[in-house]
Parts: sequence; structure tokens; C-alpha cells
Amino acid sequence: MLRIDNLKLPVGAKEDKLRAACAHALRVSEEALVSVHLLRRSIDAREGVKLVCSCAVEVKNESGVLRRCKNKNVQPYAPKKYTPPAPVSAPEVSPVVIGAGPAGLFCALLLARCGARPILLERGRAVEQRKRDVEHFWRTGELDLTSNVQFGEGGAGAFSDGKLNTGTKDLRHGYILEEFVRFGASEDILVDAKPHVGTDKLYVVLQNLRREIIDRGGEVRFSHKVVDIEQNSGSVTALRVSAPEGEYTLPTKHVVLAPGHSARDTFEMLQKRGVPMEPKPFAVGVRIEHRQRDMDLAQYKEAAGRYGLPPTSYKLSCHTEKGRGVFSFCVCPGGEVVAAASEEKRVVTNGMSEFARDGENINGGLLVSVTPEDFPSGDTLAGVQFQRELEDAAYRLGGGNYAAPAQRVEDFLKHRPSTGAGKVVPTYLPSVRWCDLHGCLPPFVCEALEEGIPMLGKKLKGFDSPDAVLTAVETRSSSPVRIVRDNLSFRSALRGLYPCGEGAGYAGGITSAAVDGLRCAECVIRALQNEA
Repeated sequence: MLRIDNLKLPVGAKEDKLRAACAHALRVSEEALVSVHLLRRSIDAREGVKLVCSCAVEVKNESGVLRRCKNKNVQPYAPKKYTPPAPVSAPEVSPVVIGAGPAGLFCALLLARCGARPILLERGRAVEQRKRDVEHFWRTGELDLTSNVQFGEGGAGAFSDGKLNTGTKDLRHGYILEEFVRFGASEDILVDAKPHVGTDKLYVVLQNLRREIIDRGGEVRFSHKVVDIEQNSGSVTALRVSAPEGEYTLPTKHVVLAPGHSARDTFEMLQKRGVPMEPKPFAVGVRIEHRQRDMDLAQYKEAAGRYGLPPTSYKLSCHTEKGRGVFSFCVCPGGEVVAAASEEKRVVTNGMSEFARDGENINGGLLVSVTPEDFPSGDTLAGVQFQRELEDAAYRLGGGNYAAPAQRVEDFLKHRPSTGAGKVVPTYLPSVRWCDLHGCLPPFVCEALEEGIPMLGKKLKGFDSPDAVLTAVETRSSSPVRIVRDNLSFRSALRGLYPCGEGAGYAGGITSAAVDGLRCAECVIRALQNEA
């Protein structure tokens, strides 16, 4: 089999055009092609809008074709797939997975498929109820502390764009994408350079994933929050769990801890128990909104609105004179800015879009990198304190009831309060309050944004549009701590504890978190095999 990269086709080209392009690249007739399989596609809008594809091709007399075609974009191809571990005997005491975000879900799935009969504990509710709780909060400003954008089945990624792109070449990546499709996601994610599921389709995926865990012998317990870890001689022996029926003790020897980046009370509990943790860099800032059609025009130019082109996205970054990174994050084409608070009287923003991405606006995080040196103290959890201070300030500036402070870009750059929207109508619910964001963001963050926005506007026309809307505050870009683990066994210094995923500081996004969940499951399975 051969792989052909950098095949350039007109946007909207059909399968026959793809076969013809493959034959041309190989300098053979189409009849010589045994099969053509699309591996990857993307849109290149730098000089005219083109569809760029990679294909796996079976061809007659492969070695002769490869020798004759002399094309640097053609190379031998031997596809590799992830091989899950061999099954294990069901242990006497089940391993426990804490947290039903992507890391915890894929960890529990693999453990269940291997016969380990895991117990998955999630402090929030199942996605069906969680969706109702979140929508109620957005309508009314009445926050449920146990079921919100941060807590519940699917984790924070359940109310996002469902982006699955990652820079990793780990074989587990392909396995995860295939599982998403099997559970209800579009097959497009297998070939798109920037795959996304969409919040609306994630609900179905999550329910189907949960059912398989249960069908394979696992157990899923919602509204069960781990409040303590019991240990003896440096090893985990049990968990203390708070549930609607009351508190109970759950014996276990293997705990995969995938708490998500907002489980602040869990971090506090781990600190009290002496579990090694360290502060880590992350990023804070705002969400920025533009009209989708304006960004489409900036990217696609005269092709905008034609050829069935998808709503455009962007990925931008720059560095200020002082060395601060300013960058886009979690861009949601055709989406909305959403209220993502998980604690009372604190405003947090995030972005979300459905599969169709057909909303009026595009939004993205506009973030500034921060390091432990920026935090108010040297405490391990100083990053959490830093986040809370920004969220408190945003709540006060928003005027209460989880309204978010907002400002037009032009006004932000001129240090004057905004009095209303221009061309871009903000999507945040429950509501926004027009003001001056300098009242809730640290001076160094404001300075970086003021320098960075015009720089990014030079990279993407219209990004610094006067009417673009900034909504504060975005603080949950990643975990503010890292729960220390061994590089080989993935275990904490507390034996039997496996820190996992984004909340533990080892991932950034749905796919990388799911990959880390599989890796932790593999480590648990090896430990169970050694115990047998």
C-alpha cells in the first residue's frame, strides 16, 4: 500500500476527482488503482481555497509504480492500529475510576473491556439530567453546584465544541476516534484535519459509551463524590464517598484519579493527605466574539459562502515585548459563549458549538499565559486562589446573578467602558453587563491583551474589529496543578493512586485526556496481572 500526501483538489470535489488525482500522482491509469481510501482532508485558504487530501492507495505492481513515479509526496504505507491489553481475571476488589470526563470514561471503558469490572464514580449527574441543569442555569442564573458545565458525565468537554484535534501521533488517537464514531459521532472525524463532534452529538456518544461500560461488567455511580482517600503504609486501601443515600467506604487497591481541572475541593483534600502536587502554568483571559460571516470572509475571501465551505475557525498566537504568550484557545465556529461557573458568586466563561456550527457568531478564548510566579503565594494551590480572585472580580463587575462583564474591543483598547453592542451581539447567557474589563483583569493580563489584539489583527483581518466583543473571565483553560506521578508506572507516591487526565495536569483537550485515560488503564491492568 502507498500513501499519497498533499493532493490538492477543488473544494467539494467528488470521489472520482480523488481517484483521478491519485492516479496522476502515481503516473498510472485509474484502472491500475485497486482501492483508494481517504486518510485526511483539510482546507487550505492561503492562496485560493483548496481541498488538501492524503490517501492510502492499493495499486497493481506497487514496487514498480513507486520506483517510476518519483514523487516526494508518495511513500510506502503500512497502517498501524492500537492493540488493547489482553483480558485479566476479575479482581476480588474492583479498581475505581474517579471522574467521568474523557480520561475517566475511556479508562473505565478499557478496564471493563479487559474484564476488570471497574467502578466509575462521578460527582455530577448523568448527561441527560446534566443538560437540563445547565440549561436551567443559563436561563435563570440558578447554579447547581453538583451539576454544571464543569461537573457531570462528559466533564467540561461535554459543553464545548467537542474538538478532537491533537498534535499527538499516538496510536490510541485513532482508536479513540473510531470509538467516538461507533458511539454515534460523524464518520467525518476519522478524516477531518480538525475533527469535532458537536455538543449536541456528544450527548448521544456519552450515553452509548456509558452503556458499554455497564454491559462489560463495569458500574457507573452518579452523584457519588470522593471526599477522602484511606491509606495504610503508603498504599490506598479505600475511598470515602459522599452519595445521596449517605457517606460510605469503598474498599479498593487501585484508584485512577481523573478529577477534571475544576475539582478544587479534591485538590484541597489531596493536599491535606500529603499527595505530592505542584503548581503549573496555565492561561487566563476572555472570550472574544466576532460575526461568523466576517471571519469567513477574512479566511475564504471571495469563496466565502460558496462551495459548501464549512464555517471557518482560526488558531492565532503572538508574544508581547515582555515575553507573554497571547493566543486563541478552544475556538467555536457558529457557537456561543457559555456560563461555566462551578462555585457560587464566581463568573467563568467558556465556548460551545453544536455539530452544524450554524450560529451567528464565532467565539474563542483569548488568553494570556501565566506562571506560578504570577500567583499570590508560593502555596501549591496558589493557582486556584488566583483563578478564584479573577472569577470573584468578574462576578462583582457583572453586577451579580452570573451576568458576565463585556466590552467592545475598541473600547477596551481605549480604556473606556462600553455602553452597548455594535455589529456583534454577545451570546452569553444569562446576560452581559457592559463595562470596562480593566476592572476585573490583572494589569499584566490587560497589557498583554492590549498589545496582542492588534498583533493578531495583522495575522487575521478583522480579528481586532472595533465591534468584536470581549466577555470575561476565562480561567479554566487547564488545571492549575499537577498531581505528581511516576513516568513509567503512572503511580503517585501514594501507591495505588494513578493521577490521570487534564485535571491531574497530563492532558489538554478531549483526545489527549482520553489517551491518558487509556494509558492509565493499561498500567492498572499490568498491576492486576502482576497480582494474579
